[in-house]
Amino acid sequence: MSEQDFYEVEPTQEETTAETADTSDHDDKDEYEQICYICHRPERVAGKMIKIPGGICICADCMQKTFDTMNYSGISMDDMMNMSNLNNLNNNGKMPNISMINLSDLQGFMPNQQKIKKKKKSEQKKPMLDIKSIPAPHKIKASLDEYIVGQEHAKKVMSVAVYNHYKRVAADTDDGIEIEKSNMLMIGPTGSGKTYMVKTLAKLLDVPLAITDATSLTEAGYIGDDIESVVSKLLAAADNDVERAEHGIIFIDEIDKIAKKKNTNQRDVSGESVQQGMLKMLEGAEVEVPVGASSKNAMVPMMTVNTRNILFICGGAFPDLEEIIKERLNKEASIGFKADLKDKYDKEENLLTKVLVEDVRKYGMIPEFLGRLPILFSLEALTEDMLVRILTEPKSAIVKQYQKLLAMDEVKLVFEDDALHAIAAKAKEKKVGARALRAIIEDFMLDIMYEIPKDDNIGMVTITKDYIEGKGGPLITMRGCMELEDKEAVI
Repeated sequence: MSEQDFYEVEPTQEETTAETADTSDHDDKDEYEQICYICHRPERVAGKMIKIPGGICICADCMQKTFDTMNYSGISMDDMMNMSNLNNLNNNGKMPNISMINLSDLQGFMPNQQKIKKKKKSEQKKPMLDIKSIPAPHKIKASLDEYIVGQEHAKKVMSVAVYNHYKRVAADTDDGIEIEKSNMLMIGPTGSGKTYMVKTLAKLLDVPLAITDATSLTEAGYIGDDIESVVSKLLAAADNDVERAEHGIIFIDEIDKIAKKKNTNQRDVSGESVQQGMLKMLEGAEVEVPVGASSKNAMVPMMTVNTRNILFICGGAFPDLEEIIKERLNKEASIGFKADLKDKYDKEENLLTKVLVEDVRKYGMIPEFLGRLPILFSLEALTEDMLVRILTEPKSAIVKQYQKLLAMDEVKLVFEDDALHAIAAKAKEKKVGARALRAIIEDFMLDIMYEIPKDDNIGMVTITKDYIEGKGGPLITMRGCMELEDKEAVI
């Protein structure tokens, strides 16, 4: 025996690197379930996989079908076994013009976004939600206040509903008392902050969120997205983790677009049919969805998601709903000597705050659908003062964004109060809510953002009311003048 056998031989750097790569590759494979290459079913559905050279996995069912097909096709097994060498095959002349598939080229045929994560044993015992970790309603509202201006009633309703929902998820049902879901229907004029409020809420709670439009949804079998596609988006947002997705939030915007169509003789495939198809999903059902794709026809694995603990929030502008509310209010107050005038509600901006379930039903939403959205609330129309506050108060206010941009050029940006009110007045005229603010400021800041970097002597830019109204330009202050002003202020 040689002397070298008595000592451990240290691995070379190349060997260590190769071992590390193999370990990381092994960990990556352990994280995801194996998928059958032929039927695309995951391991938990299809059973134990058979591995063949090239890193390809095939389930037992597909392997058996393959053998059955070969037995009935007339090709002998001996010929199939001799196919390993293409050159020998072509030289022998048995099966000319047939190219063999190199299985090593098929490794990694499915991207991670279409793979399903394994359930870890340690995570199965650990509860997904703890009642102590759920923030109280006043804390949820306080966090929303930092980002959203006004809408006090809407923020209060949403905070309580979300708190109760996650208490329901964490609650024990051994006593036989089962708490019902608190799905929400949010009504508000365009640009009032419906989507932004839901996005902020999901970010604060750190739960997966899927936002989708109801406009693309159609009845199964017709061109458009199937109803289950909204759950598929949530699964993608949860990184294909089914347990995490089952505690997420789905926000369906433009829900008013699936109202029943009036005076139509054709099949309503994108209206009432979609509402009926969503009933079971809103209440809680086992939904089979494609992983990493929006269509069931794609060759991707399918996964079952239980929507029982998913919070659904539906939102819409509901145009012309004010007319239905006005008609109801006029009927209630137009009898007798002290009857109100019929034009009493014509100029009222926040008429949507008086909405009732019967108004939404008359708009075209079926009663069964509304019954599964028990919490109905509306957002206020934005006033000029609210628009001014939106410009300056939130953490990511538009004015603060531009001040940060110019601060990178060492220039101070100041908006006068009159200028802010002039911008809000212009946005109010456009009747598209807070969305108009960004467009208006972009227009006025274009020349400033273009000219400022040319001159390093500029120290401050002041936006005035005259500049917003087109009567003058912004006030430019040079750096020397700014230093003099600072000295005078100190004296």
